[in-house]
Amino acid sequence: MIRDTIKSATTASMKAGTKDRTATLRMIAAKIKDRDIELRTSDKRPEDDTLVIEVLQKMAKQRRESIQMYEDGGREELAAKERGELAVISEFLPQMLSEEETRAAIEQAKAAVGAEGMKDMGKVMAELKARHGAVLDGAKASALVKESLQ
Repeated sequence: MIRDTIKSATTASMKAGTKDRTATLRMIAAKIKDRDIELRTSDKRPEDDTLVIEVLQKMAKQRRESIQMYEDGGREELAAKERGELAVISEFLPQMLSEEETRAAIEQAKAAVGAEGMKDMGKVMAELKARHGAVLDGAKASALVKESLQ
């Protein structure tokens, strides 16, 4: 389980004395715990690895956006810090689908829902997320679906 891997990585990082890595790993654990607390009252609780992957993907997306904003604002030192955090977060994420694999998955999803035009984009995206949610880059997939349906 990814949660256990993160815990053991935190322990190893603390023993090694890598403060930045330890801080990032603790931040990941805190976000996962926050998500657990949110879901206490929920009827549907996703599988543990799925939950952890969702949290990590959200954190990675936030880091990418921050890096872009810091670079645009000329704050390279802050962008470098975010890149370091993104590298640690990425270690625990599964390998994302390549562009070719994403295109193939889109074609399968289009066939499954009978998509004919742009009005079916939501159906195709829902099918993609249901089948490949953990390994799908949503932004890239959305652009490719839009291109495919035009």
